[in-house]
Order: sequence, then C-alpha cells, then structure tokens
Amino acid sequence: MKKPLAVVVLVGLVLSSGQVAPGQQAQRLRTSIVDAHEGLTIGVDPWTQAGRYKTKFPKKSPFNAGIIALHLTIRNDNDEGVKLNLSRIRLLVQLDEENRQELQTLTAEDVADTVMLKQNGKDPTARRSPLPLPFPTGGPKPERDKNWVEFKEACQNAGIPSSVVGAHSTMEGLVYFDLRGEIDLLNTARLYVPDLQRMSTHDPISYFDIDFKHAD
Repeated sequence: MKKPLAVVVLVGLVLSSGQVAPGQQAQRLRTSIVDAHEGLTIGVDPWTQAGRYKTKFPKKSPFNAGIIALHLTIRNDNDEGVKLNLSRIRLLVQLDEENRQELQTLTAEDVADTVMLKQNGKDPTARRSPLPLPFPTGGPKPERDKNWVEFKEACQNAGIPSSVVGAHSTMEGLVYFDLRGEIDLLNTARLYVPDLQRMSTHDPISYFDIDFKHAD
C-alpha cells in the first residue's frame, strides 16, 4: 500500500476569500510536502483520492477525468504583501529515465472542457507520452451549457483566490494539472513556483522548487 503523499493541517480562522485574517493566522503549517524561505512558506497536499473532491465537486469531479488537484497553502510571515504569478506555476514529472516534462496549470475553463465536454477529443483513461499541455485547438467546440458554466465556477471557487498574499496572512486553494490519471507520476514530481516579489519594493523572492520525493 502506498503511503499518502501529504496531509495538510491548517489551524486558524480561514475566511471565505481563502485567506486567514491577520493576527489570527495559523501558528504552524504542518505538511509532509513543504518548503520555506524569505518569510514565505508553501505547503502542498496532492488530492490523490476521489473522496477528496466530493465537497468541492459533488456532481462531477476533475479526478474522474484524469486531472489532479494540488491544494496549496501559502503563508506570508513578512511585514508586506507578496505577489506571485499563478500562471507560471509548473509541475515537473519524470515520464521515464530520459523523459522529463513540465506541465502547465490548467485554467478553470480547461478543467471544465475536459470534464464536461464529451466531444473534446480526449481520452483520460489512455496513457500517452508525453502528457498533454493545454493549448488552443482549431475547429468548432462543443456547446458550453449552464452545467459547464456551473462547473467552471466551482473550479474557480476552489482555486487560489488571489495573486497576492497579504502580510502575516495565509492563502489556500487548488491548482489543477492534467496527469491523465497517472497518479504514480507524483511520487517523483517537483512543484516549481517562480516569479515571486514583495509588493512595496518589487524585490524578487527566490523561486520554490518543492520535491515530492521528500514527502514524509
């Protein structure tokens, strides 16, 4: 039996925006996949079981379409806000000994297309190498109905709510990657979080390169 990759326990008052109120933030961030420097701490909790998705996605689940969500908890202990470029977050996976791939995060629209549109041309159950990267394709698209809109909004609501983590506060949410259901790739994956800077001075903060192999 494989041991779970991570368990995140966040103790504190979490606001509906996904941020912990200043002065009431969690005193500790406990996770088996975590990295910290320059007053910033990032914890990663991969959702690798179908049951993890039921609260956020009671009807349709990204997991059933081969998409894996990573729950990120980002704590800022600095005296000023920190800005991060969410679109530049990458998941680095090792497909085999000589094939390493960098996966982009999926937007809420990407996830909704994969889960809700039956004619999107994807087969989430098929193993393919390399794994897909999200990019626009030509030709007509299947209709995006009200169910698609509702699911897209659910993906947005569950995602990271802002690109700014306030001073002495914590923010949390999901980022999505299309692994085609190949959960084993997470055992040797790395999460790359670049493009971080302090709000007042615009000074850069060193990138995060979080190695899943060191999960406890």
